[in-house]
Amino acid sequence: MAGSHGSLTKAGKVRDQTPKVPRKERHSPIPRKRNKSNYRKRIVLGLQPGQPTKRF
Repeated sequence: MAGSHGSLTKAGKVRDQTPKVPRKERHSPIPRKRNKSNYRKRIVLGLQPGQPTKRF
């Protein structure tokens, strides 16, 4: 084999040195839940996108 790119003794060195960052809290609903609610609004209920119009 030809020369390798770095030795195996150095594998994972940078990843081990980086500090562990805690996961951020999700602000929007998960995509599967969001798509289901969008389907219900658009297809089942037949609502139009945008601001609702005033009815007198």
